[in-house]
Formats: sequence, structure tokens, C-alpha cells
Amino acid sequence: MESVGLTVNFPVGIYSKKYKSWEAVPQEGTLSIPNDPTNGGRVLLLLQDKGVLKLREGVGFKPTVADIIENSRKFKIVAVDAAQTARTLDEVDAAAVNTNYATQAGLDPVKDAILREDPKGPYANLIAVRTADKEKPWVKLLVQSYQTPEIRDFVLTRFKGAVLPAW
Repeated sequence: MESVGLTVNFPVGIYSKKYKSWEAVPQEGTLSIPNDPTNGGRVLLLLQDKGVLKLREGVGFKPTVADIIENSRKFKIVAVDAAQTARTLDEVDAAAVNTNYATQAGLDPVKDAILREDPKGPYANLIAVRTADKEKPWVKLLVQSYQTPEIRDFVLTRFKGAVLPAW
């Protein structure tokens, strides 16, 4: 399989019922994150990108809590099932919640997230084809047909910023 074009991203966000901004989350605060390698890793990479954590060199796209080598704000990180992260908001200072679970819990990823992943990161959804088909004209047409201003407008309008075009 070969990636031939990006589609959309469902950026993971960090939410809090106690604090209105990421900066307000206190030193030694408790943060719940998804316990699966992909989504938990996304959150740890987001925190590293924002200068909150430092991860061991070479961890790739699936770091774990064990890969944290520096935690400047001394966060207590609790890993829970991704579907349960929104439910932990009453018990923790902040929770990292995937877009689909956030919207199911009544959270607005645009208005309620106090920290949010870059939509053009490595977790964007993509169009993939068999390697043998990669150079075929229909593949180029498919990608061009998807990555249009009309599709971009539809995604932004329909999902109100919770889902973002990644191209």
C-alpha cells in the first residue's frame, strides 16, 4: 500500500472542567491520557511539541509514559481507555480526549479544548492505494477530486472545526 494523498485529521484535544486555559493547569496536576499506544503517543508528542515533556530520543510515533525523560510541570499522568478519558474530567485537572469521544461527551473541540494537536501532523487520515496502482491516472484524479476547495468547505462547515482538512 502507498499513501497518495491526505484527507482529514481529527485532532486530539486536552480539556478541563476546572481550568479555562492550558497555562492554568497547575504544577503536579493530574492528566488522563488514552492508554493505547497510538492515541497515548499522540498526546505525549503533543505535550512534547508544546514544551511540557521531553521524550526519550527515537521513540517514533508511539511513545509511552515510560519514555518520558523530563516532566517540567511534574504532571501525574494516568492512562485510561480512550473511550473513558472524557468521563475522567470530573476527577482530573485535564484529560486528553480524541475528537470522536469529545463530541459524544458534548464537548466542542474548537471551543472547549485548552490545547489541541496540529491538524497537519502525522495522524492525518489518508488515501492509500496498492503500490501497483500508485501511478495510474485514476489515482491522481481521485486525489484531485477529494482535495478541492468544495470538499474543504464541506468538512469545515459540516464538522464546525472539529475535523480539519489536512491537505
